[in-house]
Amino acid sequence: MADTQESLIEYPSDFPIKVMGRSHPEFTQILTELVLQFDPGFDPATVEMRASGKGNYIGLTFTVRATSREQLDELYRALTSHEMVAYVL
Repeated sequence: MADTQESLIEYPSDFPIKVMGRSHPEFTQILTELVLQFDPGFDPATVEMRASGKGNYIGLTFTVRATSREQLDELYRALTSHEMVAYVL
């Protein structure tokens, strides 16, 4: 049934996902490992990091190779349900 909806994304394509959470020494590594489960070709060196003004939060941007809507939906679910993640955009 998902095929009946028009997708605004052409697959495969590079797709940025922004993730925010409280600063933690292993935040980037843990979430990079999660992203690699959905995009085994993801290059961890491409993760963009931004700390909040006071350094309490960190924002990460993962540009993944999206191969299907299902892949993106599953990745979003995994990220949003992770205990370290506050927001996913």
